[in-house]
Amino acid sequence: MSKDDSTGHIIQSLAINVTIAIVKGIAAFFTGSGSMLAEAIHSSADCANQLLLLVGVKQGKRAPDASHPLGYGRAVYFWSFMVALLLFSGGGVFSIYEGVHKIIHPEPVERVWLGVGILLISLVLEGGATISNMREINRRRGQLTFGEYLRDTKDSDLIVVFGENSAAVLGLGLAIVALLSSWFTGDGHWDGYGSVAIGLVLVGVAIFLAREVQSLLIGEAADSAIAETINVIVRDAPEYRRVLHLITVQQGPGEVIVAVKLAFQEGVSGADVCVLIDAFEAKLRAVRPDVRWCFVEPDIPRDLPQST
Repeated sequence: MSKDDSTGHIIQSLAINVTIAIVKGIAAFFTGSGSMLAEAIHSSADCANQLLLLVGVKQGKRAPDASHPLGYGRAVYFWSFMVALLLFSGGGVFSIYEGVHKIIHPEPVERVWLGVGILLISLVLEGGATISNMREINRRRGQLTFGEYLRDTKDSDLIVVFGENSAAVLGLGLAIVALLSSWFTGDGHWDGYGSVAIGLVLVGVAIFLAREVQSLLIGEAADSAIAETINVIVRDAPEYRRVLHLITVQQGPGEVIVAVKLAFQEGVSGADVCVLIDAFEAKLRAVRPDVRWCFVEPDIPRDLPQST
């Protein structure tokens, strides 16, 4: 994964959200709208989230050292999980609290035209960022469907940004409906309902992201296509007999660990085994450059006689 792939979409979303957060905050002050305040808080939380993702990407690129011999790739997953927590608490829970407060103590909204105008501009900007995320996902997902990619991908930073931007688009739509409903009916309760709805959307997205990242943080198997590639390499070389055992672990975005036990054909010498292992690793990395660590153990399957 190139530098542009790993940070470009994050920096783009950060720039957009900083602008939107400032404008929404000004609009919330002048309109007194709880929905607008919820959206300003949401965009501010998104800014903090994207800064955390940038920290995670930078840490994940650190070279292996004595204390972390397999590198720091999972730092991206840790910070992605922190983003989900911040989105849940700093965005969702606070928006629900603000909405409940507005429902209990409704207040009329003012300068609705200003709030709706800013929300529409924000919707265009957030929608553009979301479409950009979708294009990047389509570029990376290969033969997978969009839903399969969201469920199975190891690119946690891209999924987190896409989740935030999608929630922002939906939240903006809810805020517009809430503001207009309060204005047309003269009932400030609608503004509170909108804030609660936005909070529920953020909580839902945060839970989805947390579940997705949790599996990667614990240690998830890598793309199944890697196992298929290994089986093809072994099948096409007569010196190999079969794969006895295989473990793949996603260590970070674009970083995979492979540990495999291979059975060699009877009569293959120890020196030949070393050459064959080197050839196996070279073939695997030629097809899957994301395999950063490859540990191969030669063995004889139980159905073959042990040499004495």
